[in-house]
Amino acid sequence: MSEPLQPLPSFSPQKGNQKEDPALTDPAKADYKAGREFLANGDYSQAAMALHNALRGFEEQGDEQGVANAADRLGDVCMAREEYRLALEHFQRAQAVCEKQEDIFSVVALNKKKAVAHRRLGELDQALALLFDIFDHDSQLRNPKGTVEVLEAIAGVYEEKGEKGKAADALRTIAGIHRNFKHARQAEEFENRARKMEQG
Repeated sequence: MSEPLQPLPSFSPQKGNQKEDPALTDPAKADYKAGREFLANGDYSQAAMALHNALRGFEEQGDEQGVANAADRLGDVCMAREEYRLALEHFQRAQAVCEKQEDIFSVVALNKKKAVAHRRLGELDQALALLFDIFDHDSQLRNPKGTVEVLEAIAGVYEEKGEKGKAADALRTIAGIHRNFKHARQAEEFENRARKMEQG
C-alpha cells in the first residue's frame, strides 16, 4: 500500500533568500498585524479584539516593544470609538515602555495623542501641559514644522479656554516663524488670524 499523499497546506515554499514573515509563526504578531489592518479599515470591534489578543501574547512573551506597539494601537482604536479615558490608559502604558527605553521620539508622538484625548475630554490644562512639552522638544530640535503645528494646537486650546489674548500670541509666534523663513503669505495669514482672535 502506498503512503498517503501529503495534505496541501503543509507544503512549504523553498526557503531560499525569502525572509519569512514573523506573523506566520508568532500568534501575537499575527494578531497585531490583523489588528492594524482592521483599524485601517475602520472595523474597530475586530481591531480591538485582535490587538487585545496581541497585547496578551506580547505580555506572555515578555516582549516590551510588542506591548508598547499593541497598547499604542489599542489607544488609536479607543480614540476612533471616542473612548478617550481608555485611550489615555493605553497610551500611558505604551509611554512607560518608551520612557524605559529612552525612546524620546515615541514619547513625543504619544504625548501628541494624549493631548488630543485630554482636549476631547475638556481637560484643557492637561492638554496644554503636554503641548508645551512637545513645543520645547521641537524648539530644541529646531523643527519649525513641528513647532508651528504644536503652536496651532496651543492656540486652539487657549481659544477653547476663552483666553483669546494667549491664543493670538501663539498665532503671532507662528507668523514670526514664517517671517523668519521668508514665507510672507503664511506670515500675513497668521497675523490676520491673531487680529481676528483678539477682536472676536
